[in-house]
Amino acid sequence: MKTWKRNAVIATVLLFICAGVYLNWAVNQKNAPVDLTETLNAEQVMDETQMVIAEADPEGMALSAQSASSADYFAQVRLSRQQSRDSAVELLEQTIAYDEGTEIGDSAAATLNAIVSTALSEAQIESLVIAKGYSDCVTYITDDLVQVAVSAPTEGLTDADVALISDVVTSQTDYAVSQIRIIEVKS
Repeated sequence: MKTWKRNAVIATVLLFICAGVYLNWAVNQKNAPVDLTETLNAEQVMDETQMVIAEADPEGMALSAQSASSADYFAQVRLSRQQSRDSAVELLEQTIAYDEGTEIGDSAAATLNAIVSTALSEAQIESLVIAKGYSDCVTYITDDLVQVAVSAPTEGLTDADVALISDVVTSQTDYAVSQIRIIEVKS
């Protein structure tokens, strides 16, 4: 009976992790932003295909410009990110507590460490971007992509802004410029 419960907990945790990975992949496939390695001039980086708050946020939740200000957008995105991360951490902690010292427990501990490391990197990038003079910023780091949603100045992001934000990301992570997406959030 105990083995059955342990297997059920493991299967549930793996199901949630797989669902999260799939949803992340699906959202990233829908939101294919401009590749910065090929386009670092204003016409291409700031063209009409760039995402804005009236169309969708980085996680694909549609927001209208009339119902949400830029500050509300960033607060909502941070809350959503934190809630999903807290759920994953809770499941991993339960798995670690139940399977401590086993291969499954060690795998869960490694996943938990990766989540904590990712959260720390995201917070560092956000702090540095805000320190560079932007009013707000939210960062998402996945296995192969870093998305940075930045509150755009009234005149929009310039090439220098894109280069500055890209430099912050590359200095804080091991990602190449080709793996960085900067999303201008208009208020």
